[in-house]
Amino acid sequence: MTEVSDTQETVRLDVWLWAIRFFRTRALAKQAIEGGKVKIGGAAGKPAKLLRVGDRLEVTRGQDRYEIEVVAPSTQRGSAPQAQQCYRETEESRTARANAAQQRQMANAGYAKPPTKPDKRARRLIHALGDIDAF
Repeated sequence: MTEVSDTQETVRLDVWLWAIRFFRTRALAKQAIEGGKVKIGGAAGKPAKLLRVGDRLEVTRGQDRYEIEVVAPSTQRGSAPQAQQCYRETEESRTARANAAQQRQMANAGYAKPPTKPDKRARRLIHALGDIDAF
């Protein structure tokens, strides 16, 4: 009788994403996975998918996209430095995120948030100007 020994430790995808602090709760991790924000090896994943060391993930969080490799399975949520030991981000992913952040910063460079909310008269003017763009 041959026995298949699985010595590699496995962990659920949603638990792992929560444990390494990509998402604040397991429910948010599950929503992201079901929403197609997390891919395993280029394919859509499921929350109960078992991760092993060496699996490659693509995680989209907001405007940032991370390409990471599982280094250690973890089910315990620890400190941020401990969580960062559980995965390795690719260099291309780091540079792409830095470039995207720099472009967003440059795009918002000329914008200055108003110090207060517009008053009633200003809101009416804004509304009136908005009708001009309708044509």
